[in-house]
Amino acid sequence: MAEKMQKYECMDCGYIYDPAVGDPDNGIPPGTPFEELPDDWTCPDCGAEKSEFEPVEE
Repeated sequence: MAEKMQKYECMDCGYIYDPAVGDPDNGIPPGTPFEELPDDWTCPDCGAEKSEFEPVEE
């Protein structure tokens, strides 16, 4: 079974980045781990920087 990729939550607005979904509207294909997002990627909902995201405890 494939290892489940870590989801990350925006601490500003609650948006969840799910690597299985990616962020296709901003050119991030499904399967992209959070760690591999570009440094200038921001939350698609509120514009927060990557540093505002924390791992989701499942």
